[in-house]
Amino acid sequence: MRVVAIEEHWTTPNIDRALRSQPVGARDESVALNDRGDLPARLLDIGARRVEAMDAAGVDVQILSVAPPGTHGLVAREAVTLSREANDIASEAVRRHPTRLRAMTTLPMSDPDAAVAELRRTAKAPGHVGIMSYGRSGERPLDDPAYDELLALAVELGRPMFLHPQIPPDAVREASYRGFGPTLDLALATFGWGWHIEAGLAALRLILRGTFDRHPDLQIVLGHWGEMLLFALDRVDSLSRIATHLERRVSAYFATNIHIATSGMLTPRLLRHALDYTTIDRILLSGDYPFHRLDAATLTDFLHTLPNPDDRHKIAHANAESLYGLGQLPAGTGTQSVAGIADHLKEQS
Repeated sequence: MRVVAIEEHWTTPNIDRALRSQPVGARDESVALNDRGDLPARLLDIGARRVEAMDAAGVDVQILSVAPPGTHGLVAREAVTLSREANDIASEAVRRHPTRLRAMTTLPMSDPDAAVAELRRTAKAPGHVGIMSYGRSGERPLDDPAYDELLALAVELGRPMFLHPQIPPDAVREASYRGFGPTLDLALATFGWGWHIEAGLAALRLILRGTFDRHPDLQIVLGHWGEMLLFALDRVDSLSRIATHLERRVSAYFATNIHIATSGMLTPRLLRHALDYTTIDRILLSGDYPFHRLDAATLTDFLHTLPNPDDRHKIAHANAESLYGLGQLPAGTGTQSVAGIADHLKEQS
């Protein structure tokens, strides 16, 4: 069975340096989370060491995405240069490992016109199959009309947009996430809560702005089992009574425009809950490497919670292949562990 993991992070030395060089007040403090253990080395590697980690985890293909906050927090000129460099490096990595890697395009979102130009430039670049984005760049939200041309181009090129969490704005952090000490403040504002609220809100704003009515074929991916939205979808749907400008109910867009990724959280109860609100065809496997490390046994056990073999294949690889246009990549591309997963599933069936 092929295994495709869609949200697998990396960065470049120049992006990392630029983010850390920003003045206090403008600097995204979440970059400090990249410093734990061997994360710095793993984030910078999209070559042999990464492929070895994929082999050990039983992953055939990773779709690379620049780690948060990408270039979203950088001034336009710097973001343009560093996004272009990252996309070219990703293309080269795919060229070196054509059966193992694909990439999401990094865009300089602080300049909407430049983001369109970069997406056009990479339209035929080797291995670019999607877009990694965030809910806002500076103070401009993704649903701002300034990005409408970009979203239209994403549809034209068939590039789904992964809507990744980011740290809340400083004013929000001051009001809601501080008062516990620097370390706990940062954790609460990022992986402990704030990241997920920001990403879910960004997706909800896209719906309420009528984005999917204007661009009915636009596809968005939300990590972490839907960034809280699936858990509150019954309540969120009550907005439909007020948002009468929309063509459909708020919840209806989850069936046509929004996909859900696991982000390393291979928890059967989350899968069961997700299937109450979306379909198996809209759930994607993502490892969130190197922040999470998939292992073959955990992956096997998670997939086996699905009694239907077709459903296992959908989450393991088929949904990603369809959404990202991966075509028929070869199975078991040099990884004994992938074959081991398939054998183990057969034994348990």
